[in-house]
Amino acid sequence: MEQKDDKLKEVISHAKEYGFVFPSSEIYDGLAATYDYGPLGAELKNNIKSYWWKSMVQMNDNIVGIDSSIFMHPSIWKASGHVDAFNDPLIDNKDSKKRYRADVLIEEHVEKIRLKIEKEVQKGAKKFGADFDEIQFKLTNPNVLRNSEKIHEIEARFKETLDNDDLEGVHQLIVDLDIVCPISGTKNWTEVRQFNLMFSTELGSVTGDASKIYLRPETAQGIFVNFLNVQKSSRMKVPFGIAQIGKAFRNEIVARQFIFRMREFEQMEMQFFVRPGEEMKWYEHWKQKRIAWHHSLGLGEELYRTHDHIKLAHYANAACDVEFNFPMGFKELEGIHSRTDFDLKQHESFSGKKMQYFDPEINQNYIPYVVETSVGLDRLFLSIFSASHKNEILEDGSERTVLSLPPALAPYKVAIMPLTRKDGLSEKATEVWNMLKMDFNCQYDEKDSPGKRYRRQDAIGTPFCVMIDHQTMEDNTVTIRDRDTMQQERIAIADLAKMIDDKTNVKHLLK
Repeated sequence: MEQKDDKLKEVISHAKEYGFVFPSSEIYDGLAATYDYGPLGAELKNNIKSYWWKSMVQMNDNIVGIDSSIFMHPSIWKASGHVDAFNDPLIDNKDSKKRYRADVLIEEHVEKIRLKIEKEVQKGAKKFGADFDEIQFKLTNPNVLRNSEKIHEIEARFKETLDNDDLEGVHQLIVDLDIVCPISGTKNWTEVRQFNLMFSTELGSVTGDASKIYLRPETAQGIFVNFLNVQKSSRMKVPFGIAQIGKAFRNEIVARQFIFRMREFEQMEMQFFVRPGEEMKWYEHWKQKRIAWHHSLGLGEELYRTHDHIKLAHYANAACDVEFNFPMGFKELEGIHSRTDFDLKQHESFSGKKMQYFDPEINQNYIPYVVETSVGLDRLFLSIFSASHKNEILEDGSERTVLSLPPALAPYKVAIMPLTRKDGLSEKATEVWNMLKMDFNCQYDEKDSPGKRYRRQDAIGTPFCVMIDHQTMEDNTVTIRDRDTMQQERIAIADLAKMIDDKTNVKHLLK
């Protein structure tokens, strides 16, 4: 656990030092769980957004995008169930005066048992070497079986309490599992109570119930209320999808772990409308498609796993998370949900407007079912940033910190460096920069020794550095250095753009 805390601290420190993420309102001692994206963070964030949008909208002829308002009619949130049911179970430790989500305390306890199983498997692999059969080992090893049974019992009991809205049962489970407060180390817990996560505000100059509206806690409802507007204006036929990137706001009980859980965050969602009865086929389709999308980033498939929900949301008939191994351990990155026809039916009922679609192929009116994919942009940013952040010891014994970001997502694709500022090298470097800047985000860097500049570019994830030296003035060639291999090669200035494009163009990810 300490090692993971250290890794997260390293990531936070690196993000601040190089202008990726700053604590918000820092000169006023900050505001809890709010962060600002700096110059490089904004670039990386925009590149991630662009890749998601292109892969979701541009690459699918049956998906279109919208950008809906943050403020929406308050009846929307009544219809969606958020006013009555958008709650998290809250518990306090009386000694530390710290507040926790009861479900997260139980999930973290289960994760500790899961780690014991993994350690047992690693010991087995070490002991049996090439003869090791992991599946057989998990089915027969007594320690693994005992811990697996523990997990099964906890999850079954937890599901039962949640399904019955039994908050006393949740409290009793925390007590029975001997879960202690990480700060005080005691089990002196309050009762569990529900806490609504929505931020409310007043619209206009008159205060009172009539003017009370909410900051949206999710972007999905903006898609649902526009379902027919989009379908008719874009002439879409079921099955089709509507995608959106936008801010959402939740008054989280415990907002912590850097940008993993914030009260203001950005979601990238796609709602896919299908015929009733076909939702499970499309649920499996999008589950596989989204996992493949994450794998395409090349961070390492072992960093991902899927987890089916123990308790389904009030609108869902199937749900799973794509989890990522963050510095804090495996946590939710993206949710894939089969939302049934709940949302459109509710909006039809509350608004009095028909939300039905006429399907010409089967000559029938129906309210479509919905399959949702929803990924947190800030969490995706953290997953890519933390997995790319590496401390390497080189062959000569020296160290470097490198941010091995997928080249298509890197803030700068290339750094242009004159060897010195003399002998016309700066002017030549500026020429090269002007030539490349139309196609790539380039950084011009002439301060410090070449070695220091290379280290700086490694630390911000720039895939290529181009050095302009005295030979450049004679034959119009430059040295180009690869961030990951640190190999250098001589190349003609005329060939630079093609070489950089071949390695950094987002189309290579899209394929």
